[in-house]
Amino acid sequence: MSHLEDDIFDEPAPRRSRAPRRERHQRTSRRRGASCLALILAGALVLASVVFAFGSLRSLIPGGGEAKDFEGPGRGTVEVEISSGSSGSQIGETLVEAGVVKSTSRFTEVAAAQPDEAASIQPGTYAMLKEMPASDAFDRLTDPANRVAKGITIPEGLWRSEIYTRLSKGTDVPVTEYEQAEKSDELKLPEEAGGQIEGWLFPQTYEFKDGASAVEQLNEMIAMTTDELTEAKVARSDWERTLTVASIVEGEAGAADRAKVARVIENRLEDTTGPTVGKLQMDSTIHYLLQKRGTITTTDKERRSESPYNTYQHQGLPPGPINNPGAEAITAAGSPEKGDWLFFVTVDPDSGETKFATTQQEHSQNVQEFCRNTGSCEN
Repeated sequence: MSHLEDDIFDEPAPRRSRAPRRERHQRTSRRRGASCLALILAGALVLASVVFAFGSLRSLIPGGGEAKDFEGPGRGTVEVEISSGSSGSQIGETLVEAGVVKSTSRFTEVAAAQPDEAASIQPGTYAMLKEMPASDAFDRLTDPANRVAKGITIPEGLWRSEIYTRLSKGTDVPVTEYEQAEKSDELKLPEEAGGQIEGWLFPQTYEFKDGASAVEQLNEMIAMTTDELTEAKVARSDWERTLTVASIVEGEAGAADRAKVARVIENRLEDTTGPTVGKLQMDSTIHYLLQKRGTITTTDKERRSESPYNTYQHQGLPPGPINNPGAEAITAAGSPEKGDWLFFVTVDPDSGETKFATTQQEHSQNVQEFCRNTGSCEN
């Protein structure tokens, strides 16, 4: 307790006095009133000192004496790139640097109050206004309509040569630099790939940073593939094999049949004494070795090739992936559907309808249906 409180609550008993009782009571009340006033004044002085000190300190903090937010509604336009994996504060810093919001702390407050919406913000380039309220900036980032389409889309099932052409067209990096990047010490290709990049260039839409080199671009695509393999719970020792199976699935299957085609592949590999004697007999592997697009069949001459990629001539899987498969094909290869199918054929190429069979006879009937639908069967 303070001395003032001692005066109020622990006042010594008054000395004996000849003054009337009422007069003594009045003098005591006046002393107590004076003590209370002193306490109030002391408290007021302390409070004033704190307020003054806080005001002085705040003036020393950058932006401490200013509002944390723009009033809006904003002006002009500016494109802002949000990097993959950015936290709320990192996004706020990016917006402050671009002149979109006034303070990182205010944007972080808005994002923290809406965690589900904040988690939906995707990396990419966004069209924003300068000097926006943080809440308005947050709303724009959570609306995909405000993303600026600057990405390069890599479809599923392309060969690396086709991917390099697309990348070059979108980035102005020469195709030769991607080819040279395959041999670069900076290329982060997993050891499981055996030095071969085919199959490891994950198909999706990429928004590479300005000036990204061929190696940097390929490394980003490789990282996406390893992420997908991990997501599909594929053991690292099976990465290359799974990508090889997935690439055949990608080259052969319709969207609804990937897991069934993966099962046919596994059944043929296991049944070395059955109708296909352990040979996959997949036309997609022939197309790869010939680098041939535009047909779903192969000729007798093409199937006589001695290439290790010719699965009509050689048992087992080809030496590696025959294209760059997407997420669904990787998942299918990692978890094939249960079944005893050994054959399949896409009987209607226009609709993608595919029929599966367990016997050669049933398969022959399905092949005849294919021939009728397409008008020819080249042998």
